[in-house]
Amino acid sequence: MENLVIDKVAPVTNGRAAGRKSTMKALVYYAPGKKSWEEHDKPVIKEPTDALVKILKTTICGTDLHIMKGDMPEVASGRILGHEGVGIIEEVGSSVSNFKKGDHVIISCVTSCGKCDYCKKGMYSHCEKGGWILGYMIDGCQAEYVRIPYADNSLYPIPAGADEEALVMLSDILPTGFECGVLNGQVKPGDTIAIVGAGPVGMAALLTSQFYTPAEIIVIDQDDNRLAVAKTFGATYTINSAKENAIEKVMTLTNNKGVDTAIEAVGIPPTFELCEEIISAGGHIANIGVHGKSVELHLEKLWDRNISITTRLVDTVTTPMLFKTVQSKKIEPKKLITHRFKLDDMIAAYDTFEHAAREKALKVLLEN
Repeated sequence: MENLVIDKVAPVTNGRAAGRKSTMKALVYYAPGKKSWEEHDKPVIKEPTDALVKILKTTICGTDLHIMKGDMPEVASGRILGHEGVGIIEEVGSSVSNFKKGDHVIISCVTSCGKCDYCKKGMYSHCEKGGWILGYMIDGCQAEYVRIPYADNSLYPIPAGADEEALVMLSDILPTGFECGVLNGQVKPGDTIAIVGAGPVGMAALLTSQFYTPAEIIVIDQDDNRLAVAKTFGATYTINSAKENAIEKVMTLTNNKGVDTAIEAVGIPPTFELCEEIISAGGHIANIGVHGKSVELHLEKLWDRNISITTRLVDTVTTPMLFKTVQSKKIEPKKLITHRFKLDDMIAAYDTFEHAAREKALKVLLEN
């Protein structure tokens, strides 16, 4: 990315960065399957538009697991992972005007300069100087402190008395499920929709799809616990694709027409291909999942079906609206949190999230 200040990974000696006294604890990624909770340099203000935030609460995203699996080889060894959280501003650069030391803030997973052509189009995910960089191209939020570039456009104030646990879900999964799944899928009143994948982002799509009163919401997964939770969140039908033929079941439920919108919320070939099989004529396939492997596109079946297929990285343009919705308790994303840990228990939290079916986990919350 042109003009982007990329965090350079400092060498660490005996648990402490050489030549530096100011350190913190952080989750550091080294290679697929190799991570460490260790002493690391505390970030500093690099640009006048930066803010330094002390993390109060953070979480682990499915995208972090994709990084750990090696699906994103561009992530540098030594990178601090994580792109979600709430915290308190410890220091701001000289050009930051919307925030000051001591402010409570939500950290957006997407960094926006607010000035480039893409930002002016509302495509913050493709910001020429930012986009999704936290825990990816620069050090992220799974640490005691994080540096936030373009703080004025990349943080949101938290009012006094707000539920910070619920607001962590606004960093990423709620706007991701809503923008990439519901909005891109053009969900409308009376529609029949299918959400393939009942993980946290699939659940976020389930919660926010109900803004548009679809007639039927079918949730498909292989985890009975998650399917049971989906029922409590508003799913009309649930299908365990490990125990029954999901395609046949969907066709039975829809009088062999298929669904109006199929939301892919996993990121593996079988789930995307399932969406291709269950979509109706004139339907919309909305991809949310992070795909690390090629998917076969069956145009020989879809070329004449008036199908639209959309992809998207969350832009977080809906975060202010979702913030108001959460504050009014029209939706309660805090219910997605199933496990809570102290920040120092980061490795245990990863183990729980990596074995979500075994641990009956949805979203894990870590508190500093």
